[in-house]
Amino acid sequence: MYVHERKDWPRLTWDRERLAEPLAAVRHQQGRLIGHMEALGFSLCQEAVLQTLTSDVLKSSEIEGEKLDAEQVRSSIARRLGMDIGALRPADRENVRMARIAVPKRAQRHDEDQGRGLA
Repeated sequence: MYVHERKDWPRLTWDRERLAEPLAAVRHQQGRLIGHMEALGFSLCQEAVLQTLTSDVLKSSEIEGEKLDAEQVRSSIARRLGMDIGALRPADRENVRMARIAVPKRAQRHDEDQGRGLA
């Protein structure tokens, strides 16, 4: 069940005290993951970002009832990030639109978190 399908949407409530510890643990693991990615090298970090953004776009469009081609989405996002991933598939307008929506916000947030650019 998606959050927007809940009966109480959009009036959600949560218990801060109950969430504080699990969120702190996730943030700690996120920091460890970022450290591991940096140790692996920049190209692997770029690939991880590309995979994450592709997944985000596909899942977001699925929630909206759209089914996008995964390879076209991946190609569109790679182009937006200036990444060379070999033979890029031509993308239709919807895939390009979704890539434009996803990349600037994600890339900017990643840059702010990491203090450096993606490409």
